Amino acid sequence: MKKLLLSLVAVSALAFTTQAQTEQGKFMIGGNVELNTNKTSGAKKTDFNFAVIPSVGYFVSDNFAVGTGIGYSYAKIYSTTASVKNNAFEVSPFARAYKGISDEFKFFGQLSVPMTFGNTKVGDAEGNNMVKTGNNNQVGVALSPGFAFFPSKKIGIEFSVRGISYNDNRLENADGDKVGGSKNFSVGANFFAPKLGVQFYL
Repeated sequence: MKKLLLSLVAVSALAFTTQAQTEQGKFMIGGNVELNTNKTSGAKKTDFNFAVIPSVGYFVSDNFAVGTGIGYSYAKIYSTTASVKNNAFEVSPFARAYKGISDEFKFFGQLSVPMTFGNTKVGDAEGNNMVKTGNNNQVGVALSPGFAFFPSKKIGIEFSVRGISYNDNRLENADGDKVGGSKNFSVGANFFAPKLGVQFYL
């Protein structure tokens, strides 16, 4: 009887350890950082893209959290004759589900609705004499798979890619009038441009 009791305690402790990071009532605080560079043939400088999105989530049930990210993105793109700079503020509410495969690793899928509000400036091929030409606002939906590595119960290191996404982009001139836009739908994960994130589970 004592051995059976000890076995039940051990199994219960293991189950608690497995979901301790993602159990109901806990918070996760962290975010993502994205960095990409690219050089266009003939351009005088290298393109630079950067985004940082701090986030907070709450586990409404075991292994299922809802929350939002709020952050900033910056991009500067060069061609042979001109340069374009984009600055944007981003809000991205999300829902995330985890599936554990071991105490240290869990897969997750995240559905988010990223919304960006920014402006566009155009300059010369060297990136100088930038002049605002309009606003760039986007609303999208993205389904992102990823996995989390837990070196401890309170820290998770994440790698994710954008699997399925849809974006509605509205372009406005300096007076706020619509001058163009685009609607984009993509399927497929780009494993050469992953997002790296760190979450703290409290």
